[in-house]
Amino acid sequence: MVIGITLGLMGGGGSILTVPTLVYLFGESASKATGDSLFIVGATAAIGAGLMARRGLVVGRAVLGFALPASLTVWLTRHFLLPAIPDSLGGVSRDTLLLIFFAALMLATAVSMLRKRKEAASDAQESTDLRQLVPPALVVGVVTGLVGAGGGFLIVPALTLAVKLPIKRAVGTSLAIISANSLFGFFSDAKIRGEAHWGFLLTLTALTAAGMGIGTLLSKRIPGEKLRPTFGIFLLVMGTYMVAREIFLHR
Repeated sequence: MVIGITLGLMGGGGSILTVPTLVYLFGESASKATGDSLFIVGATAAIGAGLMARRGLVVGRAVLGFALPASLTVWLTRHFLLPAIPDSLGGVSRDTLLLIFFAALMLATAVSMLRKRKEAASDAQESTDLRQLVPPALVVGVVTGLVGAGGGFLIVPALTLAVKLPIKRAVGTSLAIISANSLFGFFSDAKIRGEAHWGFLLTLTALTAAGMGIGTLLSKRIPGEKLRPTFGIFLLVMGTYMVAREIFLHR
C-alpha cells in the first residue's frame, strides 16, 4: 500500500520500497527482487498513468522521447551488462554491490531534489526539444536494467529540469515512462518470466494498485511545491538506511 501511495504522490519511489521489501522482508536475492520489482512497479505505474492521463497530467511526446531510448538501454543492460558482472568482486557479492549502487543513486538524487529551485509554473513554457531527455533516459535505462528501479526518482527531476514540466505533470508523465520501461524489462527477459511466482506477484501488485489509487487522490490535495522536498527527504532516509544496513551486515 505504501509503495502505491508513494508512486501516486511522487511519480517514483515505488521501486525504492519494492526492492528492499522483497529483499529484507521476503528473503529474495537482490537479483530476483530486481526482476519481480519490474512487474510490480510497472503494472502499478500503468494504472496510475491512466488515472493521471484523465486529469491531463501525462505529456505524450515526453513519454515517447524518454521511453524509447530508455527501453532500448534496459534491454541491453539486462541481456549484456548484468550477466557480465561477476558473482563476487573484491570479496563483495554482486547482490550487495547492486544494493549499494541503488542506494548511492538515491542519495545523489535526494541532494538534487533538496536544493532550492524555482519550480516551473503551471503556465510556464515547456521545452519542445526532447533531445535533452536522451542522456537522462539512457541513465534511467541502465538503472532500471541493473536494479529493477522504474527510475521515477531520476525521471521526475529530468522532466522538471530538462523540459520544464511543472511537478505534477512530471509525476503523471513519469508514471507512464516507468510503466513502459519496467514492463518491457520484465517481459523481454525470459529468465525473469520463467522464475516468476505469479500468485505472489499479482497479490502484491493488487495491494500496490490500491495504494496507487489513494496516492493519486492525495496528490490532488497536496501543492506541487511541497512534493519536491518531501521526495528528497524520503530518498535521503531510505538511501542512508540501505547503505548502513549493507555495510554493517557485511562487516
